[in-house]
Amino acid sequence: MPIEITMPRLSDTMQSGTILKWNVTEGEKVSSGQVVADIETDKATMELSVYDDGTLAKILVPEGQAVDVGSVIALLAEPGEDASSLPAGAARRGGDATRAAGRTGDSEGAGGGAATATMETPRKDRPSAPGRPASAGAGSGAGAGAGDASKHDRAADEGAGGRQRVSPVARRLAEEHGLDLAHIAGSGPSGRIIKRDILAAVDAAQETQAAVPPSAALARSGSAPGAGVIQALAVASGGTAKVPLSGMRQTIARRLVESKQTMPHYEVAVTFAVDELLSLRSDLNRRLEGSGIRLSLNDFIVRACALAMAHHPQVNASWGGDHILVHGDVNVGVAIALPPERGGGLVVGVVRQVDRKSLRTISEEAKSLAEKARTRGLSMDEMSGSTFTISNLGMYGVDHFTAIINPPNAAILAVGAAIERPVVRDGAVVPGHEMTVTLCSDHRIVDGAMAAAYLQSVRELVESPALLLV
Repeated sequence: MPIEITMPRLSDTMQSGTILKWNVTEGEKVSSGQVVADIETDKATMELSVYDDGTLAKILVPEGQAVDVGSVIALLAEPGEDASSLPAGAARRGGDATRAAGRTGDSEGAGGGAATATMETPRKDRPSAPGRPASAGAGSGAGAGAGDASKHDRAADEGAGGRQRVSPVARRLAEEHGLDLAHIAGSGPSGRIIKRDILAAVDAAQETQAAVPPSAALARSGSAPGAGVIQALAVASGGTAKVPLSGMRQTIARRLVESKQTMPHYEVAVTFAVDELLSLRSDLNRRLEGSGIRLSLNDFIVRACALAMAHHPQVNASWGGDHILVHGDVNVGVAIALPPERGGGLVVGVVRQVDRKSLRTISEEAKSLAEKARTRGLSMDEMSGSTFTISNLGMYGVDHFTAIINPPNAAILAVGAAIERPVVRDGAVVPGHEMTVTLCSDHRIVDGAMAAAYLQSVRELVESPALLLV
């Protein structure tokens, strides 16, 4: 009897997923660890791998279609079995999808809907997003399907080398890039080599593309037109086109509405003199030529905001209902605008423990998150756990704006452009560069005087930028 491949649950908020692309066709043989589909969840684009060898007997959900968690999306026939003519109801379940979702905390699989399938996602070895408990799944007991999956997982770990523990997806990527696993240190449980270890070992330009652009896949299916299709539809319909929302866009809309409805927003704006900062940045970038690193103004702002938290910890906090959660780590979320071909909108990539990192490291991590968000999509781990957020529209020439708080953060900083204008320095009007920033805060946590004091600390660091180097 064939095995059902079901839509896995990858987070406590995921209700459905969209098949962006099938990487195999009906009748094609597949092996354990092979990526068979790219799936868009409400938060990220992920790979769906199988744990069993067999033949993809039937694809039940076409590209571009969204289905509920636990729905059967394909049938996998075991070796020697012909299931091409069997209906989905005749297949045996590899495991309960909802129960299997409890594996979202694992290093590799984010919870497969059936024993035969798993999602590839980075290790969740940090606490979940502040103010939100980590999902424990619908049940902690391992059923027969979960036990089968564990056997396949262990078999994949122990293959090709005996002692070496390697996930199926990591092994496949290593083979594609010709990497010797003996020279790669694993960051998973018990030193297991997982996907992110392989990706860290190859140049970003040579990484295996984890997913196709959502709009491209959906445009082929007719579910979510890309920019060109939207324009054609608008012309054909007299200037109006109905554009279906992707799961990610729906999540963005829901969270923004919830933020404005549940948090008492207020704004405090200040203007920084940034002449010294611009001069220091120019000097550092000149010295870093050839290293592949180019510091942006935003990198300095991110570090300044993190260092200022040491004197104003309550800004680095979350609302807990009957208490306030003050976080020890300063994890700064950086808002990233997605291109139209990926559906547009914003996602937030998280740079962790920013107060303990150098400008060079902050710059590298922020640029890596932005590149991945715009090309392959960020994982849930890379978008969760922020304790403070920064949104910068200065590169678009915007001199001042306000932003909506990213729950469960207490505040978000909206950063405008560094603009040259006449300024007063030592009693004389001279040309100078100024930048206006606006701190949007949750008034339940951050009072007006507290917000002003925090911005004063940030101003001291920005206007004396040498302090950001120590």
